[in-house]
Amino acid sequence: MDTKCSIPVIDLHDFPNQLPKLMAACEEWGCFRLINHHEVLPSSLMSEMKSVVRSLFDLPVEIKRRNLGVIAGSGYVAPTATNPLYEALGLYDMASLRDVENFCSQLDASRHQRDIITKYAGAVHKLFIRIEEKLAEGLGVKGEDIAFENWSCQFRINKYHFTSESVGSPGVQIHTDGDFLTVLQDDDDVGGLEVMDKSGRFIPVDPWPNTLIVNLGDMATVWSNGRFCNVKHRVQCKEATIRVSIASFLLGPREAIKPLAALVDADHPSVYVPTTYEEYRKLRYSTNLHAGEALELLQTSSSGN
Repeated sequence: MDTKCSIPVIDLHDFPNQLPKLMAACEEWGCFRLINHHEVLPSSLMSEMKSVVRSLFDLPVEIKRRNLGVIAGSGYVAPTATNPLYEALGLYDMASLRDVENFCSQLDASRHQRDIITKYAGAVHKLFIRIEEKLAEGLGVKGEDIAFENWSCQFRINKYHFTSESVGSPGVQIHTDGDFLTVLQDDDDVGGLEVMDKSGRFIPVDPWPNTLIVNLGDMATVWSNGRFCNVKHRVQCKEATIRVSIASFLLGPREAIKPLAALVDADHPSVYVPTTYEEYRKLRYSTNLHAGEALELLQTSSSGN
């Protein structure tokens, strides 16, 4: 296996030794690759989920259209003029067994498919909590004082219909994730994901089977009082083939999110005003600012910007 990786690699089995490296990854990159997570999310479950995902995308369009979303992007997304190569299915909230069951019913999932989807959603939710606790520890905050398990989640599976004519074109435009944290099970064989480093260069994130990509989104920047960066990323068409990925999004608390009190003092005033994920999601869509620029609209007068 080629373990070469351009972004930081975090070993979930090596804490607290990995804590300084985790903080550096969040502050300098806004993303990292997670390895040795199989105690929480086994490689066998990842493989089974990938097979289920491919079968769901093979369903007739009329069945896929039953997958209705309660917020933008949480249901079926057909190819559009903006993203003609992209198709997606999803649900909100993956931490809710009722929502997961509803998603399965919409798509006429078999008992086996339901079992795999339910196990996967539960495992990723546990992984979210584990990662969040590490982030809180790195910031000097007690994770047990934050009800991470009650934060909303979103689940989306993505399919890219790359053709020979589309090679070199974007599969998905440059953006940041508006959520708090994203866990991505990327395609094991087909590359295309690229992240932007602090110099503005796009760095390819090559396939590395049985690992996960973790992105920090706009809500994490607010929560950390600007200490964590939100990574800009895109998907480029590298070859004429089908590319499939599985993305899970930890959106944030159902109430307002604001900079952690432990990170705010006279020398470090609050950079952002409180907001909820839903308020911020609507702000991004109404302003058409999808690459983190909408955060500037949340800045306080004391931030000096």
